[in-house]
Amino acid sequence: MSDRPLKLLLIDPDPIFRLGLRVALEEIPNLQVVAEVGTDTAALQVLAEIAKQDLNQINLVVLELGNGRSRNLQRPGLQLCEQLKTLYPHLPILLLSSVPESGLLLAAKAAGVDGYCPKGTPVAELVTAMQDIAAGGSSWWEERGGIVTSDSELKTQPELPRRVSNFGNSALVFARVRNNWRLSGIDYIEATLKEVNAQLQIPGLPLIDQAILAGQRRELLAARWLLNRLLATPQERQQEKSTPSTPQSPPIIPSFSSAITPSDSQTSQVSPALLSPRALQSALFTDCVTKLQFPLENVTDTSLEIDILREGKKRELLYLILQKVSQQLDELRELRIQKQQLYDLKNSILRDLWEETITSFFGKFSLLQFGDRQIQMVNFLLQNSQVVQTEILNKIPLVIELFSYLLFQNDLEVDNTSYQVGSSEAKSQALKILENLLIQVGNGVMQPLLNNLADLEIMKQNLYDRKLISTREIERFRNNLSWRYRLQYYVNEPTAIFESRYELFVIAPRGIAKTSIYAPRSQELAQLSRIPLIVTLLLEFRDAIAPRLQSLLSIVGSGIVFMLTQVIGRGLGLIGRGILQGIGSVSLIEKNLRRNGEKTK
Repeated sequence: MSDRPLKLLLIDPDPIFRLGLRVALEEIPNLQVVAEVGTDTAALQVLAEIAKQDLNQINLVVLELGNGRSRNLQRPGLQLCEQLKTLYPHLPILLLSSVPESGLLLAAKAAGVDGYCPKGTPVAELVTAMQDIAAGGSSWWEERGGIVTSDSELKTQPELPRRVSNFGNSALVFARVRNNWRLSGIDYIEATLKEVNAQLQIPGLPLIDQAILAGQRRELLAARWLLNRLLATPQERQQEKSTPSTPQSPPIIPSFSSAITPSDSQTSQVSPALLSPRALQSALFTDCVTKLQFPLENVTDTSLEIDILREGKKRELLYLILQKVSQQLDELRELRIQKQQLYDLKNSILRDLWEETITSFFGKFSLLQFGDRQIQMVNFLLQNSQVVQTEILNKIPLVIELFSYLLFQNDLEVDNTSYQVGSSEAKSQALKILENLLIQVGNGVMQPLLNNLADLEIMKQNLYDRKLISTREIERFRNNLSWRYRLQYYVNEPTAIFESRYELFVIAPRGIAKTSIYAPRSQELAQLSRIPLIVTLLLEFRDAIAPRLQSLLSIVGSGIVFMLTQVIGRGLGLIGRGILQGIGSVSLIEKNLRRNGEKTK
């Protein structure tokens, strides 16, 4: 990388691909993804806002033309390129797409695109291409059937539809050309699909690479289906209509996979109960990655350790934990762990998950200057394992149920209900448990940092939310956490145990929210002592006395109402009426006296 910072705007309709690419690129020094959007409208809005301040905040746009491979589906992307070049003529554009057609590449170049790389390009080569384009050059990837590295070579690519018009029997020639297109396209797709499937089978493949490769595989299968549908001959279409079979539909492929095999994807279309464990995990993790695109602001009344992180770092941490969970599941499958063993291994599984996340998330900081001495940050944080295990990890609920569901395809027993494996209800419940697991492990990752190294400037600069970088705000944040632990230990947790429920943190469209589910906790209730036990006794006493107290208050209230209305009210009414009648009688007597006086005169 050069000394000049590379600042990107990423435009791609696939949120999973955007997240995977962003996480991969942010590991590169001197490179920053300033913003990521999914639509051309959002891209123009982001650029307009940045241009009001300083357009130099972005020096490269990386975009995908669209979700499909036909020119009609790519046209909005080409129009966006033209708009960008009109509004910001000096802003370079890199096309990062799965489009292999030279015609579309020619159209992209005509629209002002400065370079092209296919999805799946190694990160090192992709960054090199980005650097070249941002520096004012161009970079066009070598494709099958020709090298598209210069204008002249692009212009020499054949334009078959124009040739057809020069032949006498244009219909016959066009049929041949169309068939050649189809066969050539299918050959290319099959070769590329074979390469992608081979890469997906590599053991220990990072989750980010799995997400990118699974997205490519989904696009290739959809392209193959579309190619066969659009370029089929009339005879083939007629044969398809006369064949009594189920109409072909585009394949539904999970886009977040842990080495998905073709049999997995085909099985997932038959019946939820027949999903393979890997496909089941893939579908669940895909939904989780999608929800990680939601805002991650804490909208509950409970302070969380991860709240100190800026949103991008919070998302990165939760995504990293998800990656570690996926790796753990793969390792447990290889070890052929039985369900009963999960109960014995639960604590060590969570501790290993916490330790691996600490190592990956803080490893880049390595040695830190702390006071007058240097410390190895990761080792220093890992010394707090016992506290984190006791206070956070051991209290994460339903971990065994989630792992049993994903490893052994067991029905999910949650909320006093059994959910059939693979059903939408089971996936919804499993997603809640998984999201709570990510958030709670994230809290455990941040706890030792907040307890010991919260006020380090390097942490503030790289991780913290801007609203929480002053020493005063940090101390206030830590005090809130301290009070939360006390309230949780003495009141909230005993109450939840007594009410037979678990509280889960989930990711909602508005941010991190809280929900509760039923769970039998009689064993934990029997183990309560001291203040937590007193809290449950007070709750029980309140429940016992409340109906009687309400009845007593109702009787007393009725008596008071009776006294006020029937006794005091009526008494006051009689007195008032007597006074009024007395006043009336006095007036009548005075009138009579006056009349008698006038007569005597």
